[in-house]
Amino acid sequence: MKKLLFINELRYLFALGLPIMLTQIAQSSLGFVDTIIAGQHSTQSLAAVALGTSLWFPLFLTFTGVLMATTPLVAHSVGEKRRDKTPGLVQQAFWIALILGIVSVLLLRSAAPLFDLMRVEPDLTKETLAYLKAVSFGLPAMFIYQVIRCYCDGISQTRPALIISITALLLNIPLNIIFVFGYFGLPELGGEGCGWATAIVMWFMLFSGVFLLKTSHPLKLPKVEKRRLWVPGVTKHLLMLGLPIGASIMVETSMFSVIALALAPLGTTIVAAHQITLSFTSQVFMIPLSIAMASTIRIGTLMGAKQAEKAWIVARIALCTAATLAIFTSIGVWLFAWNIADIFSNELPVIELATSLLIISAFFEISDALQVTTAGALRGYKDTKIPLIIVCFAYWGIGLPLGYILGMTDLITPSMGAAGFWYALVIALSISAGLLIIRIRSVARNAIA
Repeated sequence: MKKLLFINELRYLFALGLPIMLTQIAQSSLGFVDTIIAGQHSTQSLAAVALGTSLWFPLFLTFTGVLMATTPLVAHSVGEKRRDKTPGLVQQAFWIALILGIVSVLLLRSAAPLFDLMRVEPDLTKETLAYLKAVSFGLPAMFIYQVIRCYCDGISQTRPALIISITALLLNIPLNIIFVFGYFGLPELGGEGCGWATAIVMWFMLFSGVFLLKTSHPLKLPKVEKRRLWVPGVTKHLLMLGLPIGASIMVETSMFSVIALALAPLGTTIVAAHQITLSFTSQVFMIPLSIAMASTIRIGTLMGAKQAEKAWIVARIALCTAATLAIFTSIGVWLFAWNIADIFSNELPVIELATSLLIISAFFEISDALQVTTAGALRGYKDTKIPLIIVCFAYWGIGLPLGYILGMTDLITPSMGAAGFWYALVIALSISAGLLIIRIRSVARNAIA
């Protein structure tokens, strides 16, 4: 009986997770494409996109994390057989998304003092700011689209987001080439062109999401007799669950941003190599992230249906699956590090440094997979505050200080540059994974009891 339950839940998790994984890969490939095409234009364009991405992408992920509370809340409503709650949840999430979009535009357009503080080269600063300004036009649309996606995921309809993301990626590639290199009479914009291409694609994703929400029967929100414009109680519930998720993501992603900015004075070669490593590992990260998101949906639905024992089985299946896949990806990165770096750049010094960093990054794939999957499962249990504390301790308390010591000083070893930061990431991720696993065992057992 238990074996049959295990097989059924594994099959269900994969049915949810595979479309999510392909969606995440396609969506994150927007930045991946930016990096590759900018690298073919020039090393400065690649560095500009690297620095710009190190600012807007963590901001995007942080604010998206706040909106991700929509998924477990919708999933709980489905498990309780109360889908009439979902229109109010989605409407309040839309308001939050609009506010976050406006804030993101204002923040990105005020980034100039930060580059002056970090002593970034003037030409690189100019191109990076132009890239950020262009991207900012698309962020409000992208946040509103994320609410639509979270709602669809919450009702276990993960394929619409996949269709939209793949179409957006296919649109992004030619737009990048046109704007970066200046075809069809347009000026050659370099790194700035990547920003305009990304912004256009973000608006396309929003319009596509709204269209599907209005026309697809499985996605239509249930009709309710009365719907208030603003419901403080629902908004509070969303924020209480979503803010710790967003803060956890901010702690993790901002660490990578700080590393990029700390390395900026060391030159464009080091920044470019770091960005190549980060871009590729971010793509690999989509695999365990998709498992984490699928576990959030499934566990949230099961907890809403008061099936805590089955939810704990799903959590363990998710962890084992993520760890197994991570072993294979680690081996692949280690064996083909040079080939991976060669895709991103045609300059030998950049390729050589990126290869060494990719080899280091292969060592933390398993810990990274375990920590993100555990965090996703905990969201299904509506447990977000303690994971935030754990992430803060591991990343900012240990990872970043140790990375600075190893990378920029001679206190322990001779200054290691970018490699020092990546060695510290291995340690931070391992600590985070261990503490989160202890936490989910406690939460799951309490839920069963």
